[in-house]
Amino acid sequence: MATPDYYQVLGVSEGAKPEEIKKAYRRLAKQYHPDANPNNPAAADRFKQISEAHGVLSDPGKRRKYDQMRRLGAFDPRRAPSGRPETPEWSTGGAGFDFGDLGGLGDLFSSIFGRRGKGDHRGETIETTLTVPFRVAVLGGKVPVAVPVTDTCPTCTGSGAAPGATVSSCPECKGRGTISFGQGGFAVNRPCPLCRGRGKVASEKCPTCTGAGEVRAERKLMVSIPAGSDSGTRIRLKGQGQPGQSGAVAGDLLVTLQVEPDRFFQRDGLDLLCEVPLNLVQAVLGTQVRVRTIDGKRVLLRIPAGTQPGRKFRIKGQGVQKGGQRGDQLVSIRVELPARVTPEQEALLKQFAESSGMRA
Repeated sequence: MATPDYYQVLGVSEGAKPEEIKKAYRRLAKQYHPDANPNNPAAADRFKQISEAHGVLSDPGKRRKYDQMRRLGAFDPRRAPSGRPETPEWSTGGAGFDFGDLGGLGDLFSSIFGRRGKGDHRGETIETTLTVPFRVAVLGGKVPVAVPVTDTCPTCTGSGAAPGATVSSCPECKGRGTISFGQGGFAVNRPCPLCRGRGKVASEKCPTCTGAGEVRAERKLMVSIPAGSDSGTRIRLKGQGQPGQSGAVAGDLLVTLQVEPDRFFQRDGLDLLCEVPLNLVQAVLGTQVRVRTIDGKRVLLRIPAGTQPGRKFRIKGQGVQKGGQRGDQLVSIRVELPARVTPEQEALLKQFAESSGMRA
């Protein structure tokens, strides 16, 4: 089956702006993320397809080349039954050749998908979203992430054959591993659906992978979060993506951070905002309060008499540190009034109001 149009995968138009593509990707990635759909291979494949489409359309260079291929009318990449993209082969007059033989056209395709020909089986880049605690995002640290990958079946080591099964030449493709079909003035070679591009079939399929030669697995990693990270920060981990085929280099893991909100702190650029409650007496007469900072320490803050609600106090150098700079912590005052007072308290407040010239 042909790979769906990437614009259709994300549900956006060909003229979609980068922010539209990003918004569509985040919505779909959240819906089909393996963490939200455990034991659902269809959702995992859909998430993989969404990530692949986003990886091309979010990169201006790759998107431009992808659009060029679509306009040429010769862009119809196919997917092997295993779910991995395969570099299609094109031929004229029945003689097959790969994209590398097409010169500039081959370079376009290869640059989009990171492949240079049949001999290069580098693993795909995997994209995932990682939720990070607010404090870790500000100060930096390590957060675990579980990455769904497709790995070589440990039982059949990728052959798709059950132990002791007989392996023979594929009757569908005659051992070539590909079959041809017409595409305009070209004949396009695609991986054989019967042997999955191997050129051979087994008398009995592997019971572990049901003949696919691959199994879904989960790899657990610790991701180092740089200090000063924010939602949308992207971290690339080289060689931690989809394993390569036939011993080739593994792809990368691209992690997009989503920072959890904090009950006490909010972020404004490099500054951290917080709110401290005072009672009426503290606000009127003045006081001292200890305010928590992001690193867990407490700073003594002097509140002068007559402090009004909403007044802000600045604690220097207790904000977000990033790029050699560090912001401040801004403390906003919230004055809490008693919901009820006793008759004695009411009398005292009236006396205070009269002596101050205020109307009760």
